[in-house]
Amino acid sequence: MAHNPARSAAQPRVQPRVLVVDNGTLSLKQLRSRLEQLGSRTDAVRASDVPSRLDGRHQAIVLSGTKVRAYDTDFYRPLLDLVHSSDVPVLGICGGMQIIAVAAGAELTPGPQRVGGHEAQVDTGEPLFTYVKPTVTVFHRHTLYLREAPPGFRAIGRSAQAPVEFLSSDDGRVLGAQAHLEFRRDGLEILRGFARLYEG
Repeated sequence: MAHNPARSAAQPRVQPRVLVVDNGTLSLKQLRSRLEQLGSRTDAVRASDVPSRLDGRHQAIVLSGTKVRAYDTDFYRPLLDLVHSSDVPVLGICGGMQIIAVAAGAELTPGPQRVGGHEAQVDTGEPLFTYVKPTVTVFHRHTLYLREAPPGFRAIGRSAQAPVEFLSSDDGRVLGAQAHLEFRRDGLEILRGFARLYEG
């Protein structure tokens, strides 16, 4: 039987692309660097300039933290439409999570300012937490808290200060993290769990 090199050659790995939506974060460079460290290519776009459709160009969407209030749903309407009309995994970070939650009907509550590493307990049965232990130390920089998951979502992580540190839609496609996962080792490993969702 003749040897067919085309069959035996390993298929080249297609590098996934992530659309990173910049909502005014102070750490866009670090966020993109982390995702690229995990093997993804990233394209950054401002929230006001998001495309109306992904058209297969990106395998995931990440919403950065924000300087603009999450309650400004008119400003974020094109972004929210993209999140809900796409079929790829979505991860909202800090303000990015709050934008998604508020649009779904959640309320944000002012609380003590948290800056630096803080512990949270996570549901390790969730794919997002494949690579971490039940207690993680993640970086926070915020004063607003999500006290309850909105309809269609559930809390998958919590802390003494915030009943909803991590959020998941009921179908598991849209996820959120109050913490800035672009910092600290546990943040990287949670991003690794997210990457696992779109690499296939």
